[in-house]
Amino acid sequence: MKINRIYAIVIKIMYSFTHSYDRIADAFYWPTMDLLLWGLTSTYFKTTAAGNSKIIMVIVSGILLWIIVWRGQFEITVNLLEDLWDRNLINIFATPLKFSEWITAFIIVGLIKAALSLLFAIGMAYLLYQTNLFVLGFNLIPFIFLLILTGWWAGFFIAGVILRFGSKVQTFAWGMIYLISPFSAIYYPVATLPAWAQKISLIVPTSYVFEGAREMIGKGILDYRKLLISLALNIFYLILALIFLRKSFDKVLDKGLVKVF
Repeated sequence: MKINRIYAIVIKIMYSFTHSYDRIADAFYWPTMDLLLWGLTSTYFKTTAAGNSKIIMVIVSGILLWIIVWRGQFEITVNLLEDLWDRNLINIFATPLKFSEWITAFIIVGLIKAALSLLFAIGMAYLLYQTNLFVLGFNLIPFIFLLILTGWWAGFFIAGVILRFGSKVQTFAWGMIYLISPFSAIYYPVATLPAWAQKISLIVPTSYVFEGAREMIGKGILDYRKLLISLALNIFYLILALIFLRKSFDKVLDKGLVKVF
């Protein structure tokens, strides 16, 4: 892979981001709305549930950590969609750009925007509710790493679906990741779920991260076994998603990039 070609795609995407109010709103407006709505709701719960002083931290940390998954997936799929909307795929791959360089650029952009959104949301959470996610310390690093892996494999899988079926399934780029959110137990323990849903949560890597984060907040204990299970599941799904994306791209090449829309 060539760094200059990856850099060119990153610059292209970031230029579009800084000149699009829609993309800026996605990165900053919606996380702020989530913090306001859920933060105020958890403040109300705190006043009505005696002895549960950490409920705001639990809810707000769930919002902040979910941003990582969402941005990781969103940047891969929506940037692909923009190339489809603009009928730009054939122009991009008429250059010496490799498939791996294209994907790497999406990952880099996803990391940049996830960091921007997360830092902005952490600042808003502190200003609004005096809630500081950094109290998790260095344990925050594996949480972020595992969640961004989930965002990537989800993004690659959805991108593969979009390549196969075109922009008529573009709604998947915004909504498909939320299929795993009920089983991720973002705001509540896995034990709260019905028995059948708990079984599904066992194969959802994010459930182990959010359970681990709640244990850190409530008990100050980190269960490394949960992190290892999440890592194993993420790596397995990431490999499958990359294979699926590659096969989808090869299928598109067989039909011709000009026919993808």
